[in-house]
Amino acid sequence: MTEPYSHKIKEMDASERPRERLEHYGAGVLSSAELVAIILNTGVQGESVLPLSQRILNENGGLTGLMRMEHAELAQIKGIGKAKAAKLKAALEMGRRLTTILDDDKPRAASPEDIVRLLGVEMGALEREELRVVLLDTKHHITSVVTVAQGAVNSANVRMAELFAPAVRRMSPYIILVHNHPSGDPSPSSADIVFTRDAGRAGKLLDIGVLDHIILGQGRHTSMKRLGLGFDEGDLR
Repeated sequence: MTEPYSHKIKEMDASERPRERLEHYGAGVLSSAELVAIILNTGVQGESVLPLSQRILNENGGLTGLMRMEHAELAQIKGIGKAKAAKLKAALEMGRRLTTILDDDKPRAASPEDIVRLLGVEMGALEREELRVVLLDTKHHITSVVTVAQGAVNSANVRMAELFAPAVRRMSPYIILVHNHPSGDPSPSSADIVFTRDAGRAGKLLDIGVLDHIILGQGRHTSMKRLGLGFDEGDLR
């Protein structure tokens, strides 16, 4: 005798229902399978909605794979059909459009001065050195700024693994390094040049481009890329 199954979200235990989890903890804590389960709402004979959603993601390249599929292709997946395919396609399209809107709203780092306008006043007033990594997308839009070190900025005190960890986690193809000189003088030291060179070479191994290293002083700044300091000849073109 086969075991009974629950094919509707409302028949699941309250603590496991994706909708209730969303209401109590926010959409950000839900897995992709749980989000898909909310859209599909019901499973099929022998397969409840969460395992169904996870299977669909596993077998079709995750959310990216589903995004690329046409409505007719989605409808042919076991457990979806035309109505659920329409709901899923609509949700994925809204996500795509929102990403486009957010990209347009993100500031773009087209020059060192764009970074200075973003961070210059704040970091120029800091009383001790701080190293931040500006994460960029493929179009050089700024997606995030992460503080990775406080204190002396050099290869001895900042591990490359820590420097690139934010970009690796968020799959950022480019970064810009930014640190301040509390003295107010943004002239690069020999340690700054060595650190920049080490970062650039580490980035090449990780396929993450280091576009610049900007040093901020009080009302002044230095672009090491512009000066050709710490960058290999091929990076200056």
